[in-house]
Amino acid sequence: MTKPTFDLQSHSLHSDGVLAPEDVVANAAAAGVKLLALSDHDTVDGVDEALAAGARHGIAVVPATEISSVDGKYEDLHLLGYGIDHHDPVLAERLLAARADRELRAERMAAKLNELGFEVDDAPLKKRREAGKPIGRPHLAEAVLIHPANAERLEREGHDDISSFIPAYLIPGTPGYLARTHPTVVDAIAWVHDAGGLAIWAHPYWDLDSDAEVLGALERFKAAGLDGVEAFYPTHSAEQTRLIVEKAAELGLLTTGSSDYHGPEHRLFRTFLDHPLHGAEPDLTPLYEAAAKAAPQD
Repeated sequence: MTKPTFDLQSHSLHSDGVLAPEDVVANAAAAGVKLLALSDHDTVDGVDEALAAGARHGIAVVPATEISSVDGKYEDLHLLGYGIDHHDPVLAERLLAARADRELRAERMAAKLNELGFEVDDAPLKKRREAGKPIGRPHLAEAVLIHPANAERLEREGHDDISSFIPAYLIPGTPGYLARTHPTVVDAIAWVHDAGGLAIWAHPYWDLDSDAEVLGALERFKAAGLDGVEAFYPTHSAEQTRLIVEKAAELGLLTTGSSDYHGPEHRLFRTFLDHPLHGAEPDLTPLYEAAAKAAPQD
């Protein structure tokens, strides 16, 4: 079976990863990645560092971001922007507003967790706020997990990492969750296009459960200007991958993929190139071209 040489979603300490962009790129190169995207949530702060590291390590890096967006009852769909002008001031302003909305939501969710009897350690959250970095649910969960006052309860409930705590308290239908309303998927697609990029829907089956929902959303998003879909993903089954590839071909959409790398110790997303192709051979020419265009000039 052909193994991918591209990995088009990864995260650094600028969002919910644990490594500096330089180290993300170095680890990707060591794993055999030839085409990489650093796609931090609602920010492009690490892109320049990743581009410079890519030049040093001989790996093509495409400028990217991952925009957290909403679509009806789905309150956290992710829209990837590839080949964007990461210095575009309008994009910067929009991403800043999105982060501000997330920070306000994070503050309200922290208050909800307090109401539920959890202590929230504000020190790491304050550090991220002061550094201008986004605060998401993983950071809220970690702030609960590290507070010693919560230790007995967390042990009793069986929560020893963020991957356990988030589904229990910080997803729709759980007591600590609050919904977002902005931006919509349609908004995010327009933001990416306005910044000269390609808009790709990330990991459809991570957020939606049924084939019918995924295929219907692909048709709606295509009508709104979607350019592609992340078909190849660690948690996608062979059947799901093939279904997305077939629908993408029908709609004229690009197919991309990633291991969604968050760092070497992450419970799920710690290994580069962990997204099988299941016999497909995606054409990533536009992304290689975007990476070449963005590469630092000697």
